[in-house]
Amino acid sequence: MFGRRSTPPAPTPRPAAPSAAAAPPASAAARDNDLDQRLSDIKVAIFNDLIDSVDPGELAKLDPAAVREEISDIVSEIISMRSLVLSAAEQQVVIADICNDVLGLGPLEPLIARDDIADIMVNGADRVYIETEGRMQLTDIKFRDNAQLMNICQRIVSAVGRRVDEASPICDARLADGSRVNVIAPPLALDGPTLTIRKFRREKLTLDTLVQYGTITAAGARILQVIGACRVNVLISGGTGSGKTTLLNCLTRYIDPAERIITCEDAAELQLQQPHVVRLETRPPNLEGAGQITMRDLVRNCLRMRPERIIVGEVRGPEAFDLLQAMNTGHDGSMGTIHANTPRDALSRVENMVAMGGYNLPGRAVREQIASAVNVVVQAARLRDGSRKITHVTEVAGMEGDVITLQDLLVFEFQGEDSGGRILGRHRATGLRPAFWDRARYFGLERDLAEALAEAGHG
Repeated sequence: MFGRRSTPPAPTPRPAAPSAAAAPPASAAARDNDLDQRLSDIKVAIFNDLIDSVDPGELAKLDPAAVREEISDIVSEIISMRSLVLSAAEQQVVIADICNDVLGLGPLEPLIARDDIADIMVNGADRVYIETEGRMQLTDIKFRDNAQLMNICQRIVSAVGRRVDEASPICDARLADGSRVNVIAPPLALDGPTLTIRKFRREKLTLDTLVQYGTITAAGARILQVIGACRVNVLISGGTGSGKTTLLNCLTRYIDPAERIITCEDAAELQLQQPHVVRLETRPPNLEGAGQITMRDLVRNCLRMRPERIIVGEVRGPEAFDLLQAMNTGHDGSMGTIHANTPRDALSRVENMVAMGGYNLPGRAVREQIASAVNVVVQAARLRDGSRKITHVTEVAGMEGDVITLQDLLVFEFQGEDSGGRILGRHRATGLRPAFWDRARYFGLERDLAEALAEAGHG
């Protein structure tokens, strides 16, 4: 058969199992543990035989369905040759687990398939946590050992042309569906390889979905639609796991399909729906330490690619200055996300990032640049009950002296919590007329904006 090096190796003799009469009585939990251990030992033995029997290079030339069928046939042969006693259900479990080891993410495959999981956190071979509904949970999933976990980490990062090993123990990557992956390996991770996966839902979230989840009101969503459509420069601010990238994806749905959009990311995860999108991704240095392409390199190069909008997945360094330059030179409607706890903190972080670039500019000059470039800051937050809310839609109004002035258009007001510990509150418009009103009128959206603001004011 294709992909095989030889016939599966002859089985090695196994010690006889103790007789049932000699075995002491065991609890149901102990029997389950014994069964799990027996299946685990069988999988290790079969996996080792499989590696000796197939040529991975040949299998790599086949499509995944054909590879899975081939592996299933070989595993069935190995089970028969080893005279392993397995029920039909156990045999299917063993075949599925080994196929997942060879082709997928091993024990993590069932978690990847679940759409209710936001994050998967692997802290070494025997501790796998998930986040679901905003809460952390320890699962009963385990890897055979750290070598199996490291093998899966290397497979993930090599699929996007990256590497992780002792010489380069930190790596950002992504899965085929765009889910973000971070790997940190020994010797930096003391308890074994640590793998973090920020999962993306198969179903693309929209602002309507966020309304159903209570992240924003229907009126607030209409305000964001106008902001996304009328080429307003936007920063989406928030903490880790607050939903910044999801919100950015939602806003980009309202960009005119005729516009040319260029995205710059460390690991490509944005899911834009427009037809004219150019996706760029940074590149780490190679083994010789050469060939690195930074976010700043990508943003600078964008300006030569005739973009109409530039979208930076996450602003975290000196590329902030180049993005501000782009926003001020005809690339209206550019967007990016930034880690910050409040809208004002977000602008302060941008100022600090510009300073990181080594520009010897007066603080006032940098703030003037920020005030003229950024129009709106949308603040997202994950609350203590695990829910995600858009807490502020804040407009940059200009400068007063040396200070950037901000005005809130929409705020989330905390009102308490219910008997189940869920946060209660409401989104309320402040009643201020936004400075981008004329821009909305230019795009024929002033009526939508006026109705949304009026509705939000009554919320």
